Amino acid sequence: MGKRLEEIAEELKQSQKSVQLIYAFNGTGKTRLSKTFAQLVQGDRGSLTRDKILYYNAFTEDLFYWDNDLENNQEYSLKIQPNSFISWIIEEQGQDQNIITNFQHYTDDKLNPNFDLRNNQIIFTFQRGNDEDVEKIKLSKGEESNFVWSVFFTLLELVISERKIVEVEERSTRDFDNLEYVFIDDPVSSLDENHLIEVASNLAQLIKESNSEKLGLKFIITTHNPLFYNVLHNELGNANKHRLEKYEDGTYQLHTQRKDSPFAYHLFLRNELRAAIDNDAVQKYHFNLLRNLFEKTATFLGYKEWKEILPEEADDRARDSYKKRIIEISSHSKQSGDEVAALTQSHKNMLAYLFNDFESRYHFYKEETREE
Repeated sequence: MGKRLEEIAEELKQSQKSVQLIYAFNGTGKTRLSKTFAQLVQGDRGSLTRDKILYYNAFTEDLFYWDNDLENNQEYSLKIQPNSFISWIIEEQGQDQNIITNFQHYTDDKLNPNFDLRNNQIIFTFQRGNDEDVEKIKLSKGEESNFVWSVFFTLLELVISERKIVEVEERSTRDFDNLEYVFIDDPVSSLDENHLIEVASNLAQLIKESNSEKLGLKFIITTHNPLFYNVLHNELGNANKHRLEKYEDGTYQLHTQRKDSPFAYHLFLRNELRAAIDNDAVQKYHFNLLRNLFEKTATFLGYKEWKEILPEEADDRARDSYKKRIIEISSHSKQSGDEVAALTQSHKNMLAYLFNDFESRYHFYKEETREE
């Protein structure tokens, strides 16, 4: 017997878990669930929704639309739908520079958003590093998704940093004092795998750093993307995992997901890493894939630490060194001391060595050699 969406929302609200992760196919009703949940949490209609819940969904992206300058095809601008949310983030919270920093982290440090709130628009320029005029550009769909997500992620970073301040009188803003929930619905609809993995990893890291149980914040994350789900599944080990199903009669069921991921993620990781090594196309995010592969295998084998997956010939000191380097490269830290700007050949060689050793010891062989 299925349930109404309002009952599913109530079920999520009654959970004591600080993080809930939900997988559902497109068209199931994830976005409607986020709005239903927000209405349930808001309760007092006299207050702003954001007083108690922040939520990201398709309607967040709809706050922006492009003016394509069809007449001249050169004065592109990203228009902001009239709303109080964007001006609140930028003008009241003063987060424009942090939004730019996050956006450039995902894209290119020469790609600059210029906020013009008086005219409700954002103009993007690209500085080529020479004497040429700055070029006004229109973002790709993926870049646009990265920008909108950067707005929300910047706000989330601010929320967590303020809520960490125990003495409320010392906080720079009191706007987040009553916040209870963060509901994130599919921030990855237009992202490639590289950015998708990075968004998932950064979000998981921020949630873990927030120590949400002490801060009194609860997170609900929904997605239709198996890769995004699996990265969060691996990173957020203590989260409640669900699968949302919609029946033909329009009712719903929230199934509890078993501890293991419902997708053959380890096979996906193996194939991606093998292809990158064979094609000399190793990038930073492949270290994140390698780390997730090691973590999943270590859990399956019952090891306490995934460094036990590292080469048997290495001693503890060498394994600690490998582990430290993998974490540094895969963490996407914004601190300049930790950030690896570009992979060197030695980094690529290290990844190939570690992965080849892993394949050899755990019998992940190429298809054509499996019978040998």
